[in-house]
Amino acid sequence: MFHWFVNEARRALGAPRKVLALVAAVCVGMLAFGLYLQHVVGLEPCPMCIVQRYALVLVALIAGITAIARSPRLLAAGSGLMVLVSGFGAFVAARQSWLQWNPPEVASCGRDFYGMIETFPLQRVIPMIFRGSGDCTKIDWTFLGASIANWSFLWFAFFALVGLVLAVRQLRR
Repeated sequence: MFHWFVNEARRALGAPRKVLALVAAVCVGMLAFGLYLQHVVGLEPCPMCIVQRYALVLVALIAGITAIARSPRLLAAGSGLMVLVSGFGAFVAARQSWLQWNPPEVASCGRDFYGMIETFPLQRVIPMIFRGSGDCTKIDWTFLGASIANWSFLWFAFFALVGLVLAVRQLRR
């Protein structure tokens, strides 16, 4: 079984454009599920969730545009950019997971994401987002015992790993 999986992974990574198209499709599916949770189930995203959504949109766009590229250099550059954006998304998701596991003693709901951007300059908004709010520590939904932030971290880390492998393979050619 393991041998089959390794061979399939090698064959898939031999077709980087298909892998990137699959990453883009998975990102779109995750975004659709997030919108479902927000608009159908009624879960309101916190500031860190919104930042993760933006990172997911960027990963989807980068992967989709890179999947169209024919040049190995463009594939390597796009894959490398995907690593950076996925790493940023993983960082935000890890920070939110940490806040959920170790909530601050005094939790304040604070402003929503758009209220912060409209009221404060960007250099003050970014630290406020990563500090998290009472909303960022709240776990509204779990699957297999992991929160949305935990799953986001795993997916972002996976996307970063895929991008890294693709970039290295393209640079070796």
